[in-house]
Order: sequence, then structure tokens, then C-alpha cells
Amino acid sequence: MSTSRPQPDRAPTASAPSAPVTSSTLPAPSPPTGQDETADPTPEPFRFPTLRTDEVVLLLCLPLTVVVALAGLLLTGEFAPSVFGGPGDLVTYGLPTARALHDALAAVTIGLLILATFVLPGQRELPGIVSYSQWTAARWAARAAAGWLAAAIAVLVLTTADAIGAPVSSPGFAGQLRYFATGIELGQTMVVSAVCVALALVVLLASRKVSWVAVATALSVLSLLPLSLSGHAAGADEHANAVNSLAIHLVGVTAWVGGLVGLVLLRRRVGPHLATVVARYSTLAGWAFVAVAFSGVVNASLRLDGLDDLATPYGLLLVGKTLALCLLGAAGWAQRRRILPQLEDPARSSRAFVRLAVTEVVVMAVTMGASVALSRSAPPVPQNPVVGDPRHALLGFPYPEPVSVRNMLTQVHVDWAWLALVCLLAGGYVACVVRLRRRGDAWPLGRTVSWLVGCLVLAFVTSGGPAVYGSVHFSTHMIQHMGLMMFAPLPLVLGGPVLLLLRVLPHRSDASRGPREWILVLVHSRYMQLLSKPPVAGVIFAGSLVAFYYTGWFDFALFKHQGHVLMQVHFLASGYLFFWMLVGVDPGPPKASPPIRLVVLLVTMAFHAFFGVAVMESTTLLAPDWWRAMGGDDQAALLTDQQTGGGIAWGAGELPVVFAALIVVFQWTRSDARDAKRYDRQAERDGDAELEAYNARLAELGRQAEQQG
Repeated sequence: MSTSRPQPDRAPTASAPSAPVTSSTLPAPSPPTGQDETADPTPEPFRFPTLRTDEVVLLLCLPLTVVVALAGLLLTGEFAPSVFGGPGDLVTYGLPTARALHDALAAVTIGLLILATFVLPGQRELPGIVSYSQWTAARWAARAAAGWLAAAIAVLVLTTADAIGAPVSSPGFAGQLRYFATGIELGQTMVVSAVCVALALVVLLASRKVSWVAVATALSVLSLLPLSLSGHAAGADEHANAVNSLAIHLVGVTAWVGGLVGLVLLRRRVGPHLATVVARYSTLAGWAFVAVAFSGVVNASLRLDGLDDLATPYGLLLVGKTLALCLLGAAGWAQRRRILPQLEDPARSSRAFVRLAVTEVVVMAVTMGASVALSRSAPPVPQNPVVGDPRHALLGFPYPEPVSVRNMLTQVHVDWAWLALVCLLAGGYVACVVRLRRRGDAWPLGRTVSWLVGCLVLAFVTSGGPAVYGSVHFSTHMIQHMGLMMFAPLPLVLGGPVLLLLRVLPHRSDASRGPREWILVLVHSRYMQLLSKPPVAGVIFAGSLVAFYYTGWFDFALFKHQGHVLMQVHFLASGYLFFWMLVGVDPGPPKASPPIRLVVLLVTMAFHAFFGVAVMESTTLLAPDWWRAMGGDDQAALLTDQQTGGGIAWGAGELPVVFAALIVVFQWTRSDARDAKRYDRQAERDGDAELEAYNARLAELGRQAEQQG
């Protein structure tokens, strides 16, 4: 961060206009009163900074997390000596210690950054530049990120020693560490996570703009996702739901815990904005509580086989986490109902808020320690898929019955993360429409119906027959692909969700950026202007087909869960961007003229058809290792199924394309009609002055031609 800092946040006051302020005129920290800046004062002896009681308690939460993690592992018997030796006490006790510190510092970093990005008041003098409280949060987040990065490196080193069963000081350990970090998937995920943390740290140190703080926030959250691929989740039965739920759990916990720690530390920096800041965090904490509870239920259902398993050491730790979650939920309710109203009165003290918040952090520290112990303990239910069935192991669920139209429509394998997202999208949209109508504003019924249809299609594609058979046959995989890319995005785009949110979400008056402000920043950014250009959107939409199927991405998506999720997100996003460029009603960069959009649509769909024909005529099998692992030994049958998939890719796009073309023509016609009405109204107001001026100009040109003749 820069050595100069913004001034403390103050409530807006009436004052005389001041001279324009630029980033170069931001004041530097003032020297202590009575001290000459040019003097050379006598060095004073070093003194430890004075800490308040609540800050001391927060610092003690770090060792508390470590102690609880070690106690939990002792309870589950993970510290029992092995007959085969081991990597030594440094690794045995150091690895859970480093992991506990890693998780705690990650929570502090992400919590502070989320507060700076979404919660803390902004700065009116220099829009887009961090305010004093945002700058302080980002500075402290950078320090926590440095500790997080160091802990991540320590976890990588100690995990390598634990995996090979040799001490860190053993001969050749450096080579083993290099191989583990680059050649083993677990090590690679840890390296990716550490790189994301390092990038976030660099961004924080190099910029003071709110947008770049948001980038650091995104990188910090992104660094958690690879960690969900480690531990029991990656190799477990139902590994897709296990990994997804663990990722949701990590994000929810870090935002919740870290945000509360940040509030306690920053409460004096926000001054009169404390009540507003706490109220905003309370809403965020409520969503985090729901995410943690939901993901915890999904994870517990995969780790336990019945109520009897709750009596095991693993089950007891899980019960303790559940009780802690209930206590935290009750504390959050009390914070919102009882403490928050008191903060509205500046004359009243915030001690009650601090006491309850610090108590919550202590409970959270205990919970995080228990989570570390659970992640390194064997659950009662064996996590390995059925032995002897490689198809089950690869899919993560039993191999389905033979595909048929009936099974495609009736078979279900719920992807809980996608289903939760669909429910959130549908429920949130309906809630916004209801809120809009209650205040007397209209919203077209057709948009609501279109959005809900898109949500149903998305739920079917991710949890219905296409999800069950999407990795079993190439043809059924193509059905899932076309559903994500063609059939779900179009009705979602016609729902106009951005326009609805902008009409419902409140506008902030303290120069901070809430959801509404960030939506406006995103849709009007230069990156969105580039992506929304018809040629760019068309190349992303059509070029993704070639990039996906004729590179290693297809194999990566079939064999690795992260590749599969990347495929789903990319094709849904590319389809949404393409149809939004064509027929979207949401605000954003200026759209191209209807003729240009029609040309891009026809060219893109022609390329799409060409891709389908190329797959149909290909004699080379795509991803042959996967289909053989699925039991497909007949090369001719596999090629026939692939050709069927090419035909699906060719024919499936016709209906959405025709529909989109009709919408573009309809919008074109309406645009011409609106222009005609506007010209007519203008003519009525000014007596058709434009036409009279045009006729006069023609007459003048005629006279000039006669004179020259």
C-alpha cells in the first residue's frame, strides 16, 4: 500500500466548496503534536503497542484454534504411533498447527477484504479511491495475507513429508517436494492456492482503488476453491457433491468469521457509520450462516451412515460443530435484534456489541479448530467408492441404467450446489418482482415466466437425465452441453435480471459500493464493452466448441471434477453472453444495430453447424480413454455414438437460433416504430420544421442548379 493514507471517515457535514482533490494531494499521516518534522529527535526505546482487551482476546483465538485442532485429533486417535514409523513429531504436530493457522489467517484476510469491498463507507472526494477505513482494512488484510502465504507454504512442505512418510530433514526431500508440488494433484492444488494468495497480496500492495481491492477479494476467495479438492472430498463417493459442498462451506465460514473479526478491529475507524456497517455485515452473515448450514448438512450426509455414527469420535466432533453453529446463529439473531438498534444512538456505548462479537469469534475459533481435526480424521463411513467397479469410482455414483428417452426424462442425480443456485435464482427473482409490485411498479409477466423456464431447464440439465448420462455417452454429453449453452441461457437473458435488480436494490449514499453499485460498475466497464461486441461474443461462443473438444480440455472435464465445473460455468456464461448481445433487455454497453446482430447470429450458427457436421464425419474418437473406462470396447459403436452427438450439436441449435432471430427482427421493428412515433411527436410540436427545412434545402439546391445552367 502507499505510504500516504486517506483521512478518517467522517459523517457528511455542510461546508464551503473546496478545491478539487487529486490522488497526488492525499494527505500523509500527520506527525505527533508538538514534534518538528525537520528535527532529529532522540530515539526512544522500543515499546510494545498497547492492546485493548478485545484485541488481546482476538490474538489468543489463534492459539485456541490450534489447541482445539490438536485436541480433536487426539480424540479421534490420529496421533497414535504407527508401526511403520512416520515423518516425525515436527510433521505430526506441525501439520495440523500450520493448517489451523492457515485457515484462521485466510478467514481474517477474506473477511477484511469483503468488508472493504462491500460494507465499509467510501470516499466522495475521489470516487473509486479507497477511503480511510477501506485503506486500513486492505492494509491489515495484506499483512494477514502474508501470514496466510507463509502458512500455505508450510502446509505444502509438511504435507509432502506426511505423504512420503519421511522427515523434512531426510536426504532427497527437496526433490520429493518439487515432484509433489508439480506432479501430484494434491500438491498442484496447494500450489495454485498459494499462487492466488500471492497474487492477491501483490494487488493489495500495488493499488489503492476499490476495484482492485475487489480483484484481491476475488483472488482470495478463489484460493479457497482448490483446497476443497484435498482431504476426504476428492476421493469420496459422491465426490462432486462432497467437493462442491466443501467449497461452499469454506467460503461461507471465512466470510462469516473474518468479517466479524474485521468489524471488531475496525469499529473505531468507521466512526458514526458503525451502525450502518454492522447492519450490512449482519445481512452478509445471515447468508453465510445459511451457506455453512446447507453445506454442513450435505457433507454430514456423506460422512455418516446413521445416528449411531454420532457416538464415534468423528461424530462427537461433528455434534460439537453443530452445537457451535446453533449458538452462533442465536448470537447473530441477538446481535441484529437487540444490539444493532442500540448502535443507532451515538450516545450509547458499543461495548455490548464488542462483548457479543468477541464471544462469537471465540466460538468460531473453537469451531475452526474442530474443522481442522475433522479434515484429518477418518469418518465412520468408508469414503472410497465401490471396489471393483471403476465406472462407479470415476462417476462418483452407481453406473446408471441403459439410456432411453424415458430414463433421460426421469433419472435424477441431484447436484446440490447447482440445485441450490437454481432455487436461489428463482426464489430471488420472484421475491424482487413481489417487492416491485408491492410498491406499485409493474413488471412484465413474460419476463418472469421466461426466467423461471430458464431456471427449470438449468436444474434439469445439471441434476436430471443430462447430468446422469452426460459422462456415460458422447451423445448424452452433447445433450447436456447444448442445454447449458443454448436452451438455458436464452430464457434467462429474456428475464432481464440486471434490470430487475437495478430497480429493486437500494442506492447507497455513503459512497460505498453495494450490490447495485457493483452491478453498474461491471455492466458499464470497458471489459464488458469488449466482451459485448458481436464479433467477440460470437468468437467466444463458437470458438469454445473447437477449444473444448479438440484440446485436452475435454479429457480434463471428464476425468477431473474441477474441469467439469469449469466446463459447466464456461458454456453457461458464454451462451448467456451471446444471447445477451443479441436480444438482451438489460442495461449495458450500447448494442450493435439489428442488421449487424443478425449477420453475427447467422455466421456463428453456420460455424456451429459446421462443427456438428465435422464431428459427424470424423473417424477419430474424442476422449477414447474415458469411453473405454466406461465399458465401451467397441470402436465402431463408440464412433456411431459420437456421430449421433455431432448430429445433436448440429440440430439442437436450430430452434434457439430461429427464436433469437425472430426476437431481433421484432426488436428492430419496434425500434423503427418508436423512431417513427418520436418523429411524429416532434413534427406536431414544431409544425414539421424538419421536413420544411429539408424541402427548403432541396429548393435551394434546385435554384443553384438553374443558375449554374
